[in-house]
Amino acid sequence: MSEQLTQEQIQQMEQARAQWVRAQFQKANEHLASKGIIPDNVTVADSRYLPPFFAVWKLNTKDKQTFWVISGDVPTDHMAVSAAKDAREAVRSFSLHWQLKAQQIIDSGINDQTKLDFANLLIKRAHGLYEMFEKDELWQESTAN
Repeated sequence: MSEQLTQEQIQQMEQARAQWVRAQFQKANEHLASKGIIPDNVTVADSRYLPPFFAVWKLNTKDKQTFWVISGDVPTDHMAVSAAKDAREAVRSFSLHWQLKAQQIIDSGINDQTKLDFANLLIKRAHGLYEMFEKDELWQESTAN
């Protein structure tokens, strides 16, 4: 038995990846739109995806603003592009922001399970993001061999 992937399996994996990326792009655009921010286009060269964990998009808006937007197996969120110089730093910024937000929720006195669950989710995803931020091999330029 050969353990190598067939051309068909490789093609299916590439299609699944492309479908995941499209779905996350849609999710990021819908997130901004739900905040009253109208997306215009994406700076693909500055965006990064790590299926099935997260995608970080550099999205430009109709009114000439630019945001980092994160989506995937994390809470969808956004920040001004000025908060981070690149996608890697944006991941770190989201991680730190979520840790602070979780602490604020906890400090405010959690009175229901939903808030507790959300705070715990933020903490868990923040730690996961920070671990990925620290892995240099995830952030090598795709042109490097």
